[in-house]
Amino acid sequence: MKRSSYAWIALLVLIAGISAFKMADTKAPKAEGIKWMTLAEAEAKTKKEPRKIFIDVYTDWCGWCKKMDKDTFSDPEIAAYVNKNFYAVKLDAEGKDPITVGGRTFNYNPEYKSHELAVALLNGQMSYPTTVYLDEKLNMLSPVPGYLDKKTFTKIIRYFGENFHKTMTWQEYEKQK
Repeated sequence: MKRSSYAWIALLVLIAGISAFKMADTKAPKAEGIKWMTLAEAEAKTKKEPRKIFIDVYTDWCGWCKKMDKDTFSDPEIAAYVNKNFYAVKLDAEGKDPITVGGRTFNYNPEYKSHELAVALLNGQMSYPTTVYLDEKLNMLSPVPGYLDKKTFTKIIRYFGENFHKTMTWQEYEKQK
């Protein structure tokens, strides 16, 4: 084979490789993640379209919080379920900005080194991460402390999302599922 033939073959292989790479890059759309918002945004939205509110109470230094973001909240099925049935809120338990909800303003409390809203939502039991569930009228359903893997989180979010909490205890629900 002539040298120019090798050059053409190499060029064709290169073009085919680039084309295949571009096609692979555009085939699967990226799964949508959880649509996080502030509690004020969730409160406003629930007045127009009532939904329960799910709050992830975290801190920047919490390794288990980061693991839950990466392993649990990034799961496409979990994200789709949360986005369809809840308003999802991220709350930095050590955030310094005032937060007004239900007509009351909560501030950072330097004595606790925590935000007053986090203290209220966690009933003073400052454990991270904690997921907090509120009903459509912002009434507390339950705080759930600790890291939750996909399977456990799915079970809990469905317990509240599908209103099983209204007809049975958690223990009864767990026996069924």
